[in-house]
Amino acid sequence: MSSKEVCLLLGATGVGKTLLLKRPQKCSLGSILRALYHHNGNIFNLQVGTNLTDLTLKKKKVTVREIGGCMGPIWPSYFQDCFAVIFMVDSANIVQISSSCIQLLSVLSADPLRNVSVLILFNKRDMPCLMSLTEIKSLFRIDDIVSSAPQTITTLEASARSGQGLQEVLSWLESVAVK
Repeated sequence: MSSKEVCLLLGATGVGKTLLLKRPQKCSLGSILRALYHHNGNIFNLQVGTNLTDLTLKKKKVTVREIGGCMGPIWPSYFQDCFAVIFMVDSANIVQISSSCIQLLSVLSADPLRNVSVLILFNKRDMPCLMSLTEIKSLFRIDDIVSSAPQTITTLEASARSGQGLQEVLSWLESVAVK
């Protein structure tokens, strides 16, 4: 597999990365992860390690490599092998916002990622949250990050649980996939 066919899915533990990858299965967009464990509609799987998910987007095969949040210290070992990064943030967990911002800045400053497209995905927008998306972006200093980062950065909001925003994520991935 060419390194240019891989998109990394990064973010802190519990932000919803695995669930996001599970959703496309219901949209018939490609073969997805092995089955997750379900009980009364709740997902109990917590990813430790990596998952590979193959998607076919406009006849282009793209592999999304989800890397567990607890593996943050070794994320850089995967940076050489990607064309894009989706960085997921749990927007309902205010306590985690600051640490997610620090992780994001670390990812953006990595030299191997200098020319990749980056999607910052604010997840769990369907959950009760003490802050609006505008307030979260302000706390994140998104405008400053976007203006100073060498990468092309897009921000979207979604709910991996309900599927809200998933089509926009897939559209973004299609738009940045190597032709």
